Amino acid sequence: MALSRPDLLAPYLSLDQGGKIQAEYVWIDGDNGLRSKTTTLPKVPKDISELRIWDFDGSSTNQAPGHDSDVYLRPAAIFRDPFRRGDNILVLAETYNNDGTPNATNHRHFAKKVMDQAKDTIPWFGLEQEYTLFDVDDHPLGWPKGGFPGPQGPYYCGVGAGKVFARDLIEAHYRACLYAGVKISGINAEVMPAQWEFQVGPCEGIEMGDHLWIARFLLVRIAEQFNVKVSFHPKPLQGDWNGAGCHTNFSTKAMREKGGIAAIDEAIEKLSKRHHEHIAVYGDDNELRLSGRHETAHIGAFSSGVANRGASVRIPRQVAAQGFGYLEDRRPASNIDPYRVTGIIVETVLL
Repeated sequence: MALSRPDLLAPYLSLDQGGKIQAEYVWIDGDNGLRSKTTTLPKVPKDISELRIWDFDGSSTNQAPGHDSDVYLRPAAIFRDPFRRGDNILVLAETYNNDGTPNATNHRHFAKKVMDQAKDTIPWFGLEQEYTLFDVDDHPLGWPKGGFPGPQGPYYCGVGAGKVFARDLIEAHYRACLYAGVKISGINAEVMPAQWEFQVGPCEGIEMGDHLWIARFLLVRIAEQFNVKVSFHPKPLQGDWNGAGCHTNFSTKAMREKGGIAAIDEAIEKLSKRHHEHIAVYGDDNELRLSGRHETAHIGAFSSGVANRGASVRIPRQVAAQGFGYLEDRRPASNIDPYRVTGIIVETVLL
């Protein structure tokens, strides 16, 4: 029996809503995952200030103890809802404790402070989110049951049966992001079969984390309808297979202007001196991915280079040639909290 029946749902979604709006509140839980629930609004909000502060049971999301379980949702960003459509919205919310302090899992609060301090430098980010698709039985999607596909090679940016899997899901996600207002900038099939990537950006400051989290929410939510699981684990399969990262492209106004390569070199020097502090927030199980193989640097040492995909930080060939642009931090894992990563980069390089 199909778990999702869009054909049966469609006539109900076409019903008039009586002037009311559905707002799906989305937040990050205590395990770096996503949760959501819906409330009814009397009208379309003009801006974020018209949305109410809501609450949830934090003891069920690993964000509060049972004896003091109320955690509050403060709206932070609004996106269009591609599932209910019309005037319905998605609301990305921050989590706060009963005493008004940010919840320990609320990394947006601290990243926003950092971004506000550095706003005059106009920091831009672009994140490359890799992920892996699995059947509901936890078997890599499209892989032969009880066996393995052919070695890596034909799958990266692949075209054709046996080379790519679930393209319809990926296309649905791309279009949903565009509809929602997410600044998605591209997609491609990745090196390991059943692995894909989408890119979000350029986004300025705190907007980067907001847009990546909503893009992840849309992906997982759409995959739910396809009866497919999404894994953000940085090394979902052991063996001679690529891991999954979230390469982080970063620049400031100074880096993007003529002669900006000097600012890029200075930033890389600063990053090299805080390698271990960055690794600490660059994703769980990242040591399984940053092995020095499969287009990664080794987790134990910082390195940089032009066009070098085996370096911690890469300067794209075009950037080196023209003398301005951006740098790519290749260390972050696919399961990062983007607020932590963008926050520490700004802190290290600019503050």
